[in-house]
Amino acid sequence: MVDFGDLAKDDQAKYSRRAWLDHTLQATLVLSAGGLGTGAMVFGSTAALAQSGPAPAYPTKPINLIVPWPPGGSTDRHLRKFAEVASKYLGQAIVVENKPGAGGMLGPSTMAAAAKADGYTLAQLPMSAFRIPHMQPVSWDPIRDFTYIIGLTGYTFGITVRSDSRFKTIQEMVEFAKTNPEKLSVGNTGTGTTPHLVMEELGMRTGAKFLHVPFKGNSENSLALLGGHTDALSDATGWGPNVDAGKMRLLMTFGERRTKRWSYAPTAKELGYGIVSNSPYGIVAPKGLDPRIQKHLHDAFRKALDDPEHIKMLDTLDQEYWYKNSEDYLTWAKQTLESEKKLIEALGLMKK
Repeated sequence: MVDFGDLAKDDQAKYSRRAWLDHTLQATLVLSAGGLGTGAMVFGSTAALAQSGPAPAYPTKPINLIVPWPPGGSTDRHLRKFAEVASKYLGQAIVVENKPGAGGMLGPSTMAAAAKADGYTLAQLPMSAFRIPHMQPVSWDPIRDFTYIIGLTGYTFGITVRSDSRFKTIQEMVEFAKTNPEKLSVGNTGTGTTPHLVMEELGMRTGAKFLHVPFKGNSENSLALLGGHTDALSDATGWGPNVDAGKMRLLMTFGERRTKRWSYAPTAKELGYGIVSNSPYGIVAPKGLDPRIQKHLHDAFRKALDDPEHIKMLDTLDQEYWYKNSEDYLTWAKQTLESEKKLIEALGLMKK
């Protein structure tokens, strides 16, 4: 047996315990296996054994999922159902924690800065992650500071007004904003979010000038409109129940085609505004997550994504199915970070 205490310092580096174990295993095989030609293939390296070995016991306790929006909105409703379904496949509860603010990035950025990369803290990553770094200084990097788990879905965005509003069509609203600059207030879910930027783009394309009013999420946005504090809102389908109840009027959506649920509402594309947006999102963990835990989460989440109970929730929210495995999700993120830079530049919102 090698006495590590008697080795010179340079020999200690050479004969680390792992290197010594590799050497011993290989020597044992040569001496004892004799003509077993497969022996070296099976036991050739402890590094290979470590990589292909069993994953650490996981999960052994509940998992925390950060939803960076207030309770009650479309994202919160979707991810609560997703967490409930995914818990069946993981064998542990997934606890939703709402942490709204900073255009949807307070929750993910806090996780990236403070949470352990042990698989017990996850977060939804919104589209604003790929825009805000171009708009203002941030302490996080959307690529390097997260481990990408799975892509899930994209939103349906729309513009609504109160049911008693003077505006019966989006064209009427745009014309008013053109002749009355910044007199028409439009609520959104935060600076740099898609509800904010689609209105910036609509203004750029039409010459309308809206007064943008940021909120932390759909609930605040909807309450402000219903209370008469704003004239319109731009948001995801958290407005759906109010539209169905006759409290709001849906003027336009931003999808590639009209929605199934509100098929009477035209799209920005068909009206000639040339804007299509669905802002896909998924689940991420802090950087440095064990790849075996990453795969375990991905596989369970893929089953939850395809579960009929989850698909029903997507249909309820009129959100599309948008599966991306971990590798493809990361590739998409890198490409999106670059493409969103061009949009921010075009809108004149680049940080100075």
